[in-house]
Amino acid sequence: MKIIVMFIIAYLLGSIPSGVWIGTKFYGKDIRQFGSGNSGTTNTFRVLGKTAGTLVLLADVLKGTLAASLPLLFHLPINPMVMGLAAILGHTYPVFAQFKGGKAVATSAGVLLAYNPPFFIYSVAIFLVLLWLSRMVSFSSMIALPLITLSSLVIGDWILTTIAFILTIFIIYRHRENIKRIRNGTESKVPFGLGYKKDSHKPHN
Repeated sequence: MKIIVMFIIAYLLGSIPSGVWIGTKFYGKDIRQFGSGNSGTTNTFRVLGKTAGTLVLLADVLKGTLAASLPLLFHLPINPMVMGLAAILGHTYPVFAQFKGGKAVATSAGVLLAYNPPFFIYSVAIFLVLLWLSRMVSFSSMIALPLITLSSLVIGDWILTTIAFILTIFIIYRHRENIKRIRNGTESKVPFGLGYKKDSHKPHN
């Protein structure tokens, strides 16, 4: 019974729609009506800017970390990664936002942070290298996850491998519209990385 209650709490933590709440409260915008229509970190950066995007990133990572930490905090006989799945589900289908959520990349990273901090750092490094090379968050996420899954095989963590494999399929499915835009050459790119050139015609003070 206690584990079921913790699963519900983890789901509710994941359901906190930080991008939607920050957008409507401080910017008067529902970010689901702008940009890609997604409520996650990337669209928050795109629609509301760096400050809001950073806050949403931290919030989305934190709720994954908190959810995955519940077994440790309450001495539950369940793997933190399994508990973290409830938060990932909540982020993707949030009860507080009409079940229209984000793609769970940041929340998944938060779960990994609680479960295995060194592997989290390694995984973030893979993502950042891919992001620098491609300048596309979606592409970097979809390529990083299979690499992370393979890496988890090397360290012999079968629970991590299984969940990472499930997340790979799930997150690629959630990025199906991004895949279409990547193929069409219309996917949004971040303003840095390989091949990015700043506007040299900006006015000087």
